[in-house]
Amino acid sequence: MNEQTFDAKNVTPLGKFEHPDITAKGEARATVPLIKPTTLWFNTGTLCNIECLNCYIESSPKNDALVYITTDEVVSYLDQLASRAWPVTEIGFTGGEPFMNPDIIDMIRACLTRGFEVLVLTNAMRPMMRKSVKAGLLALNEEFSGKLTLRISLDHFKREYHDEERGKGSYDITLIGMEWLRDNGIRMAVAGRTVWGDTDAQSRAGYKALFDANDFTIDTEDPAITMLFPEMDETVDVPEITTACWGILNKPKSDVMCSSSRMVVKRKGADKLAVLACTLLPYSPEFELGETLEQAEGDVKLNHPHCAKFCVLGGASCSG
Repeated sequence: MNEQTFDAKNVTPLGKFEHPDITAKGEARATVPLIKPTTLWFNTGTLCNIECLNCYIESSPKNDALVYITTDEVVSYLDQLASRAWPVTEIGFTGGEPFMNPDIIDMIRACLTRGFEVLVLTNAMRPMMRKSVKAGLLALNEEFSGKLTLRISLDHFKREYHDEERGKGSYDITLIGMEWLRDNGIRMAVAGRTVWGDTDAQSRAGYKALFDANDFTIDTEDPAITMLFPEMDETVDVPEITTACWGILNKPKSDVMCSSSRMVVKRKGADKLAVLACTLLPYSPEFELGETLEQAEGDVKLNHPHCAKFCVLGGASCSG
């Protein structure tokens, strides 16, 4: 619904984040149009080799709420990108752990072959280190040099904090994976967390010391390369975003992730795939926009605490 024509006075408000069009105070809720789609995400499935303490989408060795997507299904959406003339330059793969999906190497190849840059979010642990996966990554990196980036989930530069989130010993296993990527010239980025209270400067200094010690070529000052994510606690009280907030915050809508990206998922038991507004909200039906990219071209209503804390106020984005 267009923000400029919506009449909030004719609707009875409910609690926070309950009405799609107005806030609990009766103000018009902010929406974000698809301004310039630059990234299309595919969730490869919610299965993961580990279970993190605070996983954004509850991935685990048992959670198959989002099942494995296939190469043919990915290709069908690449075809839609062409037919809809979306100016997408990057394809992202997230999970779960993408390297658990048996089609992951073929899916990456399909995207690279069409000229897209590819970003894969991974914990760089055992699924990535299987012989077949390593061979596939080496071949892709050689054939499509500079087009493939693996963003490693390294929650903190200190072992004890990372292991607190991901399990004892996970830090050392992840560093082994990163060393293999380093030794084979595969581009890396890193995703960390801010839950432990470090300032941005402290976090970046800590990561820089770690990267320097291990000869990792990862830019800690570039927020698109070393990304520090705020925590996603839905129980924390956050303000709702109204149409007036854009001016108050001096924030353009184009800064919000859903102005430039969509995510494709395959729900367990569903007949069709679905296109979502946000990578962080795979289980919220109000953020499901349809089966096709054409159906997903509508505005997104910022009707979730994550919209406020993570994207508008936190300034975070899953893409660069």
